[in-house]
Amino acid sequence: MSGVFEVIGTPHPDRESRVKELAELGFAWADLEDEAYWIDQMVLMPEALYEELVEASEKLWAILDKAARYVYRRRDLYELIGIPPILWEMLDLAPLAEPGLISRYARFDFAIANDGTIKLLELNADTPTGYVEASIATPWMAAQAGLASPNSRMKELVAEAWAVERPDTAACVAYGWHTEDSGTIEALVRHSGLDVTCEDCLELWIDNGIVKTKDGRAIERMFALYPKEWMMVDDAGEALSYAIETERLHIFNPPHSILLQSKGLLAAVWGLYELGLLFDEEEREAISRYVLPTYNKPVFSGSFVSKSMFGREGGSVRLFDSAGKLELEDQEGFDGSVLFPTVYQKRAELAKIDTAEGEFHLLTGMFVINGKPCGMLGRAGGQITGNASHFIALGVK
Repeated sequence: MSGVFEVIGTPHPDRESRVKELAELGFAWADLEDEAYWIDQMVLMPEALYEELVEASEKLWAILDKAARYVYRRRDLYELIGIPPILWEMLDLAPLAEPGLISRYARFDFAIANDGTIKLLELNADTPTGYVEASIATPWMAAQAGLASPNSRMKELVAEAWAVERPDTAACVAYGWHTEDSGTIEALVRHSGLDVTCEDCLELWIDNGIVKTKDGRAIERMFALYPKEWMMVDDAGEALSYAIETERLHIFNPPHSILLQSKGLLAAVWGLYELGLLFDEEEREAISRYVLPTYNKPVFSGSFVSKSMFGREGGSVRLFDSAGKLELEDQEGFDGSVLFPTVYQKRAELAKIDTAEGEFHLLTGMFVINGKPCGMLGRAGGQITGNASHFIALGVK
C-alpha cells in the first residue's frame, strides 16, 4: 500500500508456539478468547517520520505541562475541563511536580495520515496500558526482523521513575484475573527492579485515612492503574481522596496527572492558542501543526469527533460527517459522556494498512516515561480505536 507505512513479514505458521513464547516473556494476552489480538507482522515508518514524532511528543509534552500549571488551583478551570469536584481539594493541596513530571507514565495517541501528517488525538497521562506490548513484544518482534527497536529504553526509564517514587505496592482492579492490567503492573514492577507487592484495588480498604491491604498491611506509597476520575463514583472514593490529601498515601502517577488526562485540557490549549495567551511563538507553531481544533461545544462546519473528557478504550467516541450527521459511534466501551462533559475535536485521518488479518486504520501511540518519549505502540482497528482493535508492533526503517 502506498503511504509512509510499510507492513513487513508474514505470520509464522506455528502461531501457538509464538503466543506461548510471548506469554513466557510477560505478554499473556496475544490471543484473547480465541481472538488474535496480536498481529504477527510489523509496521515500519521512515526514520525522518519517527524523528518528527519524537520531537512533536517532546514539544506537546511541554505545552500540556504548561497548560496544566495554568489550570492548577483554578477551580473555574477544573470545572471547565471536567475534573470531579471530589478531587479539587486534593489537587489544590498536593504540591505540583517539577516541569515535565506531572505524570511519570503516560502515552500519547497520534493519528498519522498516509502522507505522514501527525495530529495528536489525546494523551493518556494517568493509566495507560499497552506497556507490555510496547516494551516486551515490540523489541522481540524487531529483533526477529533484524531491526533495532526504538522502544529499548522503556525499561530503563521505568526503573528511573520508580526509583524516585519508590512504591511499596502496585495495584489494579481485578488483579489476578484481569489478564491485561495484571500483566501490565507485573511487568512494570519487574522492570522497576524494586520489591513491590501487587494487590487488587477491590480488596483494599481505608481506615482513618490509612489505605490497607486485605491482610491489614498499611500502604504508604502506591502505583495504581486506577483512573482517578473513578473516585467520583466509587464508594471509597472520598476516603481515598482524603488519604492522598492528608499525605497518608503517596500515589503515582501523581494526583495532577488527571489534569493532563482530561481531554478538556486540549480544548483549553486550543482556546489559549486562539486567544494568543500563554504560549510563545515556537509553542504556537507546534500547536498549529500537531493539535487538532478542540472545543467544549460542537462549533464545526466540517467533520468532527465528540468524546467524553474522560472516555477510555474508544468508549463515548462519535464520528460526525461533513454535514454534521452521526456517522459512527463506539458500541463496545463504557460511554463516559454520561458522567463527564464532552469535547468536540476536528477529525483527523488515520493511515490504512493491509495486514494478514485484513485492512485496518493505524493508531500510533508514543509512551512518555519519566518525561521522555521512548516507546511506540501500534494499534490496528476501525476508525474508532476501541477494545476490539489489534496490537501490531511498530518499528523504524
